[in-house]
Amino acid sequence: MKTIKIVGVPEHFNLPWHLCIENNEFEAVGIDLQWTDIPEGTGKMCQMLRDGETDIAVILSEGIVKDITAGNQSKIVQVYVETPLIWGIHVGAQSKYHSIADLKNTKVAISRYGSGSQLMAYVNADNQGWDSEKLQFEIVNTIDGAVEALTNGTADYFMWEHFMTKPLVDNGIFRRVGDCPTPWPCFVIAVREEVLNEHPDTIKQILEIINIKTQKFKEIEKIETTLASKYHQKIEDIQDWLRLTEWSQKPLSKKKLNKIQNQLFELKIIDKIYNSAEILKTL
Repeated sequence: MKTIKIVGVPEHFNLPWHLCIENNEFEAVGIDLQWTDIPEGTGKMCQMLRDGETDIAVILSEGIVKDITAGNQSKIVQVYVETPLIWGIHVGAQSKYHSIADLKNTKVAISRYGSGSQLMAYVNADNQGWDSEKLQFEIVNTIDGAVEALTNGTADYFMWEHFMTKPLVDNGIFRRVGDCPTPWPCFVIAVREEVLNEHPDTIKQILEIINIKTQKFKEIEKIETTLASKYHQKIEDIQDWLRLTEWSQKPLSKKKLNKIQNQLFELKIIDKIYNSAEILKTL
């Protein structure tokens, strides 16, 4: 049995992995795939890839592209979710701010430096025509940390996935003042180069199994009920989310990689445009 460690956020996008593990689909081909939820998100997962604490990460595209260009010895092997991530822009329930425009020159809560919540704050600032060099950050680690920061005023707004934060909006803890979709596919699968070099066939098998699952995921009986129950969502919100979400079974194209790199370069988040072979690996 070959042991492979994998990490991802504890969100509805990753239920296909859990179903495969629960059904022993990896075990059946001699792979012990050990999943760990990482509520801190992309910045933490990048660090885990760098430190060898995980072999695979299901991770935000822009975050891992940035970290690979900064020296992370990993490669993107495939797109996992093709559609954009819809980032809700949230303020505390009692906040004096009522629109995205109101948030100019205020402090944004982020899970950590290099996280999607930080990178998308730059994208949003660019969309709004703000000077991104004036962005101020408060590290909050998790959604719970963001609730605390927005409630006690140590930060002014927080960007996180629209549907995962909707219960906080419904319960009157956050107010959503707008959305900011990613201009690219949201989640990719990244693997440490050492693991890719030593176990390419194992990684290939893992991708084949998850791709079969994601292809048929929406057809699973009562999947809406399962998702709503597991992730504390309303059925109608899950139905909206499923309608908007498409998984992928294909590599990240050079064209889409360049779109990500060009925007990160324009925002001064990366220092140059890198050759696709430095970032991508097709199995």
